[in-house]
Parts: sequence; structure tokens; C-alpha cells
Amino acid sequence: MAKIAFLGLGVMGFPMAGHLAAKGHEVTVYNRSAAKAEAWVRHHKGEWAATPADAARDCDFVMACVGNDDDLRAVCLGENGAFAGMKKGAIFVDHTTVSAAVTRELSAAAADAGLGFVDAPVSGGQAGAENGVLSVMCGGAVDDYAKAEPVIDAYAKICRRLGESGAGQMTKMCNQIAIAGLVQGLSESLHFAEKAGLSISDVVEVISQGAAGSWQMANRYKTMEADRYDFGFAVDWMRKDLGICLDTANETGASLPVTALVDQFYKEVQKMGGGRWDTSSLLARLRKLD
Repeated sequence: MAKIAFLGLGVMGFPMAGHLAAKGHEVTVYNRSAAKAEAWVRHHKGEWAATPADAARDCDFVMACVGNDDDLRAVCLGENGAFAGMKKGAIFVDHTTVSAAVTRELSAAAADAGLGFVDAPVSGGQAGAENGVLSVMCGGAVDDYAKAEPVIDAYAKICRRLGESGAGQMTKMCNQIAIAGLVQGLSESLHFAEKAGLSISDVVEVISQGAAGSWQMANRYKTMEADRYDFGFAVDWMRKDLGICLDTANETGASLPVTALVDQFYKEVQKMGGGRWDTSSLLARLRKLD
């Protein structure tokens, strides 16, 4: 068993850290709001620390799941950052969805400090984190990944190394690009069914068994039909991720016309007050257009 720090106890990090403790690892947690860290300790076996550096001290692995590029820099760098507390040879595993640029920046800083670094963004949402069945896409050195994979397995359904530093984040962008177009297509399909006077449940029962079937269809159509959108990944976070996708596409020369369009649709959902709604709320936008 390993000594592990987990930084960031949001809807994803809280259960992920819990799975590590349940596997018998020695876990110390940190959260910007100490109340969440204290709540985690009440629910799980472990300790909490007041700074990332204190949490990371003497740990074999430091896992992070925070908000964005700036949040990640804040928990990594500076005198209270995790890198300052980590011992030589320890490995930092970042589960945050951030830009590949900040990943490479922090990977280089970690190497200068004698640390390993694995970018390991996840997919599967809050339910995946709670049930320990996340898809984890990784970038980094082969040896660092090989050491980290058995730890990540505590909350992973699948964990793969896709390449060097930044490859995990690039793969997460592929994931978000695919989801954006898929959810818009599903929203239009359900909207069309409503306008045609069809039963959404009957339609989905039939088409989900063919080529149109998807995780989103199976897990979201009922709540979408009921106009309820508090069951998954928030629109605000999706727009953050799609912004990373579009910025990176400009750098690489990739063409993402559908992604750019859906990003603007999510912007309209935000203007409707739906920033914290889940991503299936694209249907609410279509209904408003009626």
C-alpha cells in the first residue's frame, strides 16, 4: 500500500479519494475549503492537511482533481504547493481537465524538482467516480505511468497511457468533442420526437438498440424528457473544456465546426441560467426556441 495525498474534494475528488482509502492506502487530503476536507475525514479513514505541501509531504503519490489551469498551478507551485512538499522520486498524478500547455509546463517543473508527473484526466462523471468505474486517459513517462497505474485502478474501469506528457489531456479533448456533438444530436432527436407527437420512451426503446444507441441516450433520455438537468457534468465546466479544445484546434490546425457551434449553444444555456445544469440541457434550449 502507498502513502498518498489527494488534492481537491469536489464531486469527483471526494469519492475518488475515498476509493483509495478503501483499498488500504494511507490517504491525506487537501481542499481549498477545509470544511470539505474535514467532512471527508469523517466519512473515510485518513487525515487532512492545511496546505498542498503539507498533504504531499513524504507521499509516494500526489493526486489532484481541481478546477482549471490556474487552480492546478496554485496547488502545484509556490512554497505551499505540492511540489515543495514532495520527496524526490514521488509521482504527481493530475486528474484535472486542463490544457496540454499547462500540463507540459508543470511536467517540466516536476522533472526539475526530481518528481514524476502523469496527466490523467477522467471521463465518467460523478456516478463513475462514486462507483469507481472511470475511464482514465494518461500521458507521461512509461516508468511513471507504470508506477501510478495500480493506484489509479482504485477508481478506474479502464486506464491507458496514450503517449508522452500532454497525451492524456489531448485524449480528453477528443472525448469532449465527441460528447458535444452526440448530446446535440440526441437533443435534436428527442425534440423531433416531441414535435412529431411520438412517445420518447417508445422511440428510445427502439432506436437505442441500433446504431443510434449511446451511453448518453441510455442514461439521460428520461431526465431530458422530464426537463430535469441536475444529473451530471455542468455546462460551465463543459464550456471550459470546449474552450481548451477550440484553442488547441487553432494551434494544431484541426477543424472543429460542430464543436464550435455546440459551444455557442451551451453559451445560450448559460444565459438561460443553466450554467450549473448538466450537459444534456441542450434540449432545454431547443424547447425554449419553440
